Amino acid sequence: MKINLANIRQEYTKSGLKERDLPADPLTLFESWLNEAVEAKVEEPTAVLVGTVSPEGTPSTRTVLLKALREGKFVFYTNYHSRKGSHLAQNPHISLSFVWHELERQVHIEGIASKVSSEESNNYFKTRPYKSRIGARISPQSQPISSRVEIMRLFVAEAARWIGREVERPENWGGYEVTPTRIEFWQGRPSRLHDRFLYVLQEDKSSWQHERLAP
Repeated sequence: MKINLANIRQEYTKSGLKERDLPADPLTLFESWLNEAVEAKVEEPTAVLVGTVSPEGTPSTRTVLLKALREGKFVFYTNYHSRKGSHLAQNPHISLSFVWHELERQVHIEGIASKVSSEESNNYFKTRPYKSRIGARISPQSQPISSRVEIMRLFVAEAARWIGREVERPENWGGYEVTPTRIEFWQGRPSRLHDRFLYVLQEDKSSWQHERLAP
């Protein structure tokens, strides 16, 4: 490469994270950070990198959008027949990573994923833009296709089928809710002496213990 990647560096100076300011519940801090990311107009503040594990034990990552945070659970929607859906059907362990470069912050989450109810998936599906609903019905997500023309033809044909009618959610599309067991908050600091705090869910499943990690 013509660019020397080893020389690309950035000093992090925007903020800090003190232990005395940490709430007992990490979800309280996450909500605060997410609200600040939205208010700061961070690009795609709800984008989250999802990590799953294949039956062979290999990791796989992709990006989705967080669509709800309720009762301490992180909710996103996808095609259940996609690669991540196939992985989660075999192994529900999952990781979520939020990266807000503009705020020099990251949040890394590990937990267990399970499908939300059909009713909840139906309710969310109805709020999606019309074209997104059609796309969800025709896309064989993660499967090979011959060309973009193929998928566009499927889209046009499916859109014609639903003219004047409410587009129904396909059974292979819906939501997952992630129950977190570990949540790490990362705040960039000068000289690479970053602030890192890890919350771990305790055996009672209702309380959290936190500790500072070395940067």
